[in-house]
Formats: sequence, structure tokens, C-alpha cells
Amino acid sequence: MSEDTNNWERGVLEKLAMSAIQEQRSARRWSIFFKVLTFSYLFFLLALFMGWASDKADGSLSGDKHTALIDLTGVISADTSANADNLIGSLQDAFKDKNTAAVILRCNSPGGSPVQAGLVNDEMRRQRALHPEIPLYVVVEDMCASGGYFIAAAADKIYVNRASIVGSIGVLMEGFGFTGTMQKLGVERRLMTAGDNKDFMDPFSPRNAKHEEFAKGLLADIHQQFIAVVKQGRGKRLKETPEMFSGLFWTGDQAIKMGLADDLGSLDSVARDVVKAENIVDFTTREGFADRLAKKLGAGVASAFPGFGAQQGGVVLR
Repeated sequence: MSEDTNNWERGVLEKLAMSAIQEQRSARRWSIFFKVLTFSYLFFLLALFMGWASDKADGSLSGDKHTALIDLTGVISADTSANADNLIGSLQDAFKDKNTAAVILRCNSPGGSPVQAGLVNDEMRRQRALHPEIPLYVVVEDMCASGGYFIAAAADKIYVNRASIVGSIGVLMEGFGFTGTMQKLGVERRLMTAGDNKDFMDPFSPRNAKHEEFAKGLLADIHQQFIAVVKQGRGKRLKETPEMFSGLFWTGDQAIKMGLADDLGSLDSVARDVVKAENIVDFTTREGFADRLAKKLGAGVASAFPGFGAQQGGVVLR
């Protein structure tokens, strides 16, 4: 075979190789482009899902006055969305907005932690003192009971539906006892403590009169704090009865007559007829998936070490 023929074949092979390399590079570039596009799209969806694309705005787009809405939904607890950090942050954002005409806290809660409720109550009173020109209303839908009412008592006015459940001004500590079941099954409790009262209200130990008396004192103290908050918030509007602070609850109609609520109203009617600002802007802090996952993981780790102070039956306003 001649040298010219060899050179020609070599040239053809080199061109084919270069062409293949160029095609591979082109395919790789398009692959990278589509991957970036796909990840960008997924990131955008994730951002929406986690609440990064919030509908909270610094005022309405038109610049008109609006009614700021904050939702209080579900059990009030440090490990739920209805926690003090979320509600306090929402309150601060709502009052800080230059176009807020009034703030409405919409309540659908059976109660929960007295500490979390107390922190929110304190912040509501603080914001009212800082912004006396911006009224703070509570609108009750299905329920505003116990810890929910602890929070609501700090509002300027409370609006209810006729069938809303309002009140339950009381405190409880709940739990179970398993000593009878253990005896029937032949199970022996082997508990070691450092501290005479470290087994306080232990569900696997016999009832302890000293512990029960101490627990009743704690509940009575927190109950008096609750009563004081209600009296401070409602003032002369209260028409006190022997049952008002007994833990009972009433319909919205009854609550108005007792001074626990002020009038009938919904979110829309209060914004329209009382505030005179029909445009409602939601300032509720919405927790994203990552926040909820972190809380669940934290709760799981804490429950794995129950001996370090965790006790049966926490105190709740419910």
C-alpha cells in the first residue's frame, strides 16, 4: 500500500474521530443544560413548597391600607406551627408594615402550652403599646379555648360566630397509671433515682399523695395566672360568675353576654365593616418542610433520652 493511501486513510480516521469527539461534547453540553434546567425547576418548586415564596408583602401592591391577618390554628406548642416564635414574628411583621390599618388574629385552637400562650399574650400587649393607632382584633371561628383564649384576651376586641366555642379557662395535667396492669402481668418496676422526688408522677409507680398535692399547687398557680390575664385583658367587660373560671366553655352568643367576647363577626365582616380595609394581607409565618422535619427529628432525639427530666403529662391549657 502506497504512502499516499496511508495518509488518506489516516486523515479520514482523524476526521471521524474529531467528529465523534465534537458530537460527544455537544451532547454533554446539552445534557448539562437540561440538568441545570431541571434542577432549577425543582428548586423553584421546592422553594414554593417550603414557603420561601411567601405571599407576605410589605404592604399591598397598590399602597392602599390593608387588614393584616395572622392565623392561629391547632394546638399551641413549641413543636407545632402554632408556636410562640412563629406567632410573635408574624405579629411584629404585621405591625411593622406601613400599610397595616389593623391586625386580625384568626383563632381556631383548643389551647396548649401556657408558656407559649403567655409569650404571645405578652407580645400582643407590647405591640399594642408600641402602635396604639393600629387596633388588634381576634376573630374566632370554630374554637378559641383555654390557651387560645389566653392569647385572645390580649386583643382590643374579640369577635365570634354564634356557634363558636369560647372559654375553658382552666389548667390540666394528664396521665395514666399502670400499676394494676403490671401486677396482673407479674411485671416488676425497677426504678432508680437520685433525688427524693425524681419519680414525680411516674405512671409505673403507685400514687403518691405528696406528689399529687404538689401538682395541684402548680396547677392552681398557673390557673391564677390565667385568670389574671383574662381580667387584665377584658377588664370591666367581664360579667363574672362562679363558673366563668371553672374550665367550662360556652357558645359565641353566650360568651358575648358574659363579656368574654365583644360581638359577632367574621374575618371578612370585621375587615370590611370595622377596619374599613377589605384588602386582607396574610402575615402568618408558614413553616416549610425542612423546618417541620428538623422539629420532628429534635423531638425524636429528646424522646430517646426520657430519663433527663421528661415527665408524664405536661401542664396544658386545654
